[in-house]
Amino acid sequence: MIVAQARLPVFYQGLGVPDTLEGRFLVLSLHLFAVLQRLKAQGAQALALAQELTDRFSADMETVLREIGVGDLGVPKKMRRLATASASLWDAFERAEKAGEEAVAGVLAGALPGDQALGEAASTRLAHYLMEAVREFETQSLASLSAGEVRFPGIIGTETGRGSA
Repeated sequence: MIVAQARLPVFYQGLGVPDTLEGRFLVLSLHLFAVLQRLKAQGAQALALAQELTDRFSADMETVLREIGVGDLGVPKKMRRLATASASLWDAFERAEKAGEEAVAGVLAGALPGDQALGEAASTRLAHYLMEAVREFETQSLASLSAGEVRFPGIIGTETGRGSA
């Protein structure tokens, strides 16, 4: 469900995230962050689910690298870079989330590839969406999340983001 949500065209066509490998990685990372935030403080069962999601994310990233032609010898090096980038981005999101939407927009602006003016506009909209997602997940039960029933907030006043697994 996380990957399907991150692939929605509205992030790239409507919100202005560059439709590149880096842009898609960022959108996927912010969705995973929102779910992981919900799971983080919910005990051992939730931590196990968080670890499963993180492991799945890593496996999917490895598959993507192989699909785009990274050779067997290059995959471990690229995976280390991706793991470092993910951890750094999630840490930055977590610090910024506590400071508010404007701080989240700043983190996103710095992480978005491409034109700075477009990045600032996209980051403001993405920051609002991310904060909405974090709030939405707070209302969802651990049982629902464990079953893959993830409800995402609407995007730009639409119901595009609603769904379950």
